[in-house]
Amino acid sequence: MKKFIYWFLACVITLGAAYYQRTTGPTYPKKETVTLNGVVYNLKFVRSLGLNERPEVRMNIADTTLKARLYYRRYPSKDEFQCSVFSYKVYPINSWFMNKVLKINEEKGLFAAVPQQPASGKIQYYVEITDSKGITALLKKDPVIIRFKGDVPGYILLPHILLMFIAMLFSTLAGLMSIGRLPLYRKYSYLTLIFFVAGGIILGPLVQYFAFGEFWTGVPFGWDLTDNKTLIALAFWVLAVVMNRKKERPMYVAIAAIVLLLVYSIPHSLFGSQLNYSSGSVTQGIILSFFLK
Repeated sequence: MKKFIYWFLACVITLGAAYYQRTTGPTYPKKETVTLNGVVYNLKFVRSLGLNERPEVRMNIADTTLKARLYYRRYPSKDEFQCSVFSYKVYPINSWFMNKVLKINEEKGLFAAVPQQPASGKIQYYVEITDSKGITALLKKDPVIIRFKGDVPGYILLPHILLMFIAMLFSTLAGLMSIGRLPLYRKYSYLTLIFFVAGGIILGPLVQYFAFGEFWTGVPFGWDLTDNKTLIALAFWVLAVVMNRKKERPMYVAIAAIVLLLVYSIPHSLFGSQLNYSSGSVTQGIILSFFLK
């Protein structure tokens, strides 16, 4: 019964962390609510596009009497904003899951094209919509940024996600057991390190290479937050395992588990890889942001 409680708590904490990770960060759609011609729209603006996806911004609006324009430029750059006109389109969806399970066969709304960028390239944009009451500007004060990424093969991406999830589960379990002084914490500490190395240190760079063209942009080559937080978590878990090889020192495992949980709380891709349009090299985003202020 005691083991069940530890497993239950570990599952709840891990699923909570995974949900938080799934709904935060600079790559998930930006949500905006706007009223147009008396109708309230809850819109989602894209912030991440694969090179195999249509380079378009979509608004889930069916009112064809509206006139909308998208203004965009490369980021970071001092380019002038260019204009792209939204038009109503309907695209078929060819997906067994979407068609058969969710009963969704098409995607429709107002679409505006943006120029596709290389992997790690970015486009900054805002929207102006004209209805019967005049022009409404969306996102103009804080434009949305789209980051383009390459297609990551499923045989790399899926194992990466699965192994990282298992590592987080075992880490949380080991941490809880170490606090409760349950000797099994040492077993799950070893398993945590094994799965974390496989998912984060081996497959993680492969995911980044396919998505952004670089294996590693963390220390000592850069300040990519995703890479560096992985490195920090690895250091704590290596220390925890080493310190518990010959003698039980549960506090090290508890600290390592907390660090990994905090690492998971940092949104993915925050201050991530970014194409420098001047040099053509991939760098870490926040550095360039400082120079552009």
